[in-house]
Amino acid sequence: MNVVITGIGLWTALGDTAIATWQRYCEGKTALIRTPEGLVGATALPIEKIIATTTTQALNDAKLTAPLSSAGVVVGSSRGFQAQWETWLRQSSLSRETWLQTLPAAVSQQVAQIVGTQGIVLNPTAACATGIWAIAQGALLIEQGHCDLVLAGGVESAVSSLTLAGFQQLGVLAQERAAPFDRQRQGFGLAAGGAIVVLESEAGARSRAIEPYARIAGLGLSADAEHMTAPSVHQRGALLAIQRALAQANLTPQAIHCIHSHGTGTVRNDAAEAAWIQALFAQGVPVTSHKGALGHTLGAAGAIAIALSCLSLREQQIPPCVGCNTPDFDLNIVQQTFPAHLEHILCCSYGFGGQNAVIVLARP
Repeated sequence: MNVVITGIGLWTALGDTAIATWQRYCEGKTALIRTPEGLVGATALPIEKIIATTTTQALNDAKLTAPLSSAGVVVGSSRGFQAQWETWLRQSSLSRETWLQTLPAAVSQQVAQIVGTQGIVLNPTAACATGIWAIAQGALLIEQGHCDLVLAGGVESAVSSLTLAGFQQLGVLAQERAAPFDRQRQGFGLAAGGAIVVLESEAGARSRAIEPYARIAGLGLSADAEHMTAPSVHQRGALLAIQRALAQANLTPQAIHCIHSHGTGTVRNDAAEAAWIQALFAQGVPVTSHKGALGHTLGAAGAIAIALSCLSLREQQIPPCVGCNTPDFDLNIVQQTFPAHLEHILCCSYGFGGQNAVIVLARP
């Protein structure tokens, strides 16, 4: 593909900018704290604040100024404005006009208003695969000639009573620590966050004399069509998504220098991911996950993984899988940040309903 990433907007519970998050993440810090309900991010913002912050950061980083009347927007969320709805229901203070401004499609509409575009505006929802799904869709809009420039990603502010209760019932919310791929893993910590990236054609980036973070080399999207909440026991859907992404990038598994995994820290997810990594990739490929540091941001998680992997390519460093002290699998789990020669990173997200989304990033 001839699509590159030229700007990053990132807000997480660990840092309010891409650089702040990256530095603390590489130091092995975590944003998760214990509460009576379970682990959650230490800081949060309403979703509209995350949208405004990440959109503005992405535009500034890419040296772009609104309005951009023909830009595309593909930004989604898993929970959207659910937290605000829960607050309004408790307070009985909901007006018709306010409600209309918080319908699911309002996530991408708010980005479009900041950007000032009359171009294509899409609002995908694919559970925890939403962020990568959105970036993949944005790349396809450029590749197919529909747009020259697209803002794409995922945003989430899901720490609410209903969401916490749901994950508690499923038994996937950690109570003490988030530890992806660890023998003592308990589940994940829920957190707010968001990442929006600027996508454009390589020719467009050259014409603006801007240095890309990464090139989108290949993407793969698939569905398990097996179970609403559990990963496939056969991993066929995940394997298909990865194989499609590698084929489009014209790469073999041996060309992948790092896997930024979904790595939720739940018993079944980590076991399923470990199985396909062992099936497809040579032993020794470094594997990391940001969820022990930043928490699980649901629909934003994949977009955050893409943003962090862009920084990995630029800095030529692999950050740690924070929380994993004793790996439960025969994998090269990264436990401390280290320098590495990185040309290709595989970013993976999986969501309820059997959603699988994979992107291969290449060093530009």
